[in-house]
Amino acid sequence: MDVTGKVFLVGGGPGDPELLTRKAYRILSEADAVVYDRLVSQDIVDIAPPSCTRIFVGKAAGNHTMPQDSINDLLVKLARSNHRVVRLKGGDPYIFGRGSEEALHLAQNSIPFEIIPGITAAAGISAATGIPLTHRALASGVKFVTGHSRGDEELDLDWKTLADSQTTIVIYMGLGKLETLSRELIGAGLSPDTPAAAIANGTMADQRQCVSTLVDLPDVVKSICLKPPVLCLIGNVVSLAQELNWQGLCYETQDDEAQSAKISA
Repeated sequence: MDVTGKVFLVGGGPGDPELLTRKAYRILSEADAVVYDRLVSQDIVDIAPPSCTRIFVGKAAGNHTMPQDSINDLLVKLARSNHRVVRLKGGDPYIFGRGSEEALHLAQNSIPFEIIPGITAAAGISAATGIPLTHRALASGVKFVTGHSRGDEELDLDWKTLADSQTTIVIYMGLGKLETLSRELIGAGLSPDTPAAAIANGTMADQRQCVSTLVDLPDVVKSICLKPPVLCLIGNVVSLAQELNWQGLCYETQDDEAQSAKISA
């Protein structure tokens, strides 16, 4: 079958529309159809032309609007209908975005595609909060990991390798496993006092953030009721958050009642 359509796997960045790349903006403004995820802001979706078909396929824990296999098939169908298709993803398509799975499916079905990279959440949100991912004498490397696992399965991470005081750990989708992450990293040798931060809705107008220690972060996050999407940063670089707080952000802490209860216990 001859195909004149094409699929563009586009990274929508961490949320702020002004962090969208110029190429992503251009491709999106020329789209016939946009298939978009839950973490893409409405302001970015609205860049598409009024005549563009918009299809929401967002996923949340335990609630998938459309299974991944169906998304894959949808992209093929739209391209074979001669559509200029934008598969719009939060962050970067190839960093915990399943973009490579979709690209493989397109390739296996002889569908032309192109990857438009985006600013991943780790880079965008760390910049927004004033927390560098690397810093001389504090962190010589950075590791991106997912804190998400299927259903009730345990996280299968190399804890010993992660527990490196000279490495910044960035955890995507880790809100539901934060207690496990904290416990396992400490058990693998990372100091309980390692600085740690959690940021909800990073780069957006409703961004919220807290800074604590690795051992206390789960309690602080629970106390201030951070809601997903949440990105966590763990490592010595987090100690620079206040000094490099170029936006004058408010870093929340445990409320007085929760802190008193913890002390009493």
